[in-house]
Amino acid sequence: MLRIEYVYGLIAAFLLFTAWRNLRERKLARAAFWLLLGLLLGGGDSVLAQQHAGRVWPAQLAGCMVIALALLSPLLRRRPHPETAGSSIRLASALRLGHKLFLPALLIPLLTLLVALFGAHLAIGGTALFAKPQMTLIGLGMACVAALFAAARVTRAPLHQGLAEGQRLLDAIGWAALLPMLLAALGEMFTQSGVGAAIAALAKALLPEGNAFMCLLLFAFGMLLFTVIMGNAFAAFPVMMAGIGLPLLVQRHGANPAILGSMGMLCGYCGTLLTPMAADFNLVPAALLELRNPYGVIRAQAWSAAGIFIANFVILWLLVFR
Repeated sequence: MLRIEYVYGLIAAFLLFTAWRNLRERKLARAAFWLLLGLLLGGGDSVLAQQHAGRVWPAQLAGCMVIALALLSPLLRRRPHPETAGSSIRLASALRLGHKLFLPALLIPLLTLLVALFGAHLAIGGTALFAKPQMTLIGLGMACVAALFAAARVTRAPLHQGLAEGQRLLDAIGWAALLPMLLAALGEMFTQSGVGAAIAALAKALLPEGNAFMCLLLFAFGMLLFTVIMGNAFAAFPVMMAGIGLPLLVQRHGANPAILGSMGMLCGYCGTLLTPMAADFNLVPAALLELRNPYGVIRAQAWSAAGIFIANFVILWLLVFR
């Protein structure tokens, strides 16, 4: 049975490869950063197993490694990274291949979708091929591996060149590659620690009794603000729905939960345009394009985010109480 741990192992192997390449280039801080991250991803299951067995020192060691990652992050200054091929060679290759270059990229969502739709029906000898709880993520990992081989086939480049390009892009992104994992953990931590209940108590104390407009405005602005803090509207959504959406808007004022949820997420997405915490949207493009201002993408999106938020709130107000 294919499990998500195999995908983590592949990611860990690539991180260790990146660390080795940086060590060869005498970039010690980068090498140490990717080495620690690779060890954490590759050894996570062992740490949990040891903790369940009553031995806490592996978890303590993992915690020290996380602290070391934070200390190493400021040392990962963005520097131009030499490309694996000259610009003229890359341009000639792009003109020769044309639209075939898109095939490996399109293969990733296609294979992921196929696994998500039909993976539950695949079995070998009566044993399911995919572990069901993480079937889509397993499909994504398999699709990325397949896309790597497809790219090598289409471009007729050696496989190690694709890995080298991956290392170059990962070095360009730097510590921001960690943010999606950290933000997912932050959202779960907010939910488990009862932040939603605290927001509900605060909203009930501050808002005028029976004022649905102010309650809705607080919900929409809260989605925006928490998305800016967390970098992810999906992490902000359970907090705001538990705090304001369900107890105040749905149960007290009779708001339509489907409209509230969908439009509330759109309000949160406006916060994604405004925050460096959404690294994959706002910091990674700036790093890959080597912009002088790392926050140039956010500055370009700010006015659009404000206009879209206002439009979303007006639509939400007109529809949610009908």
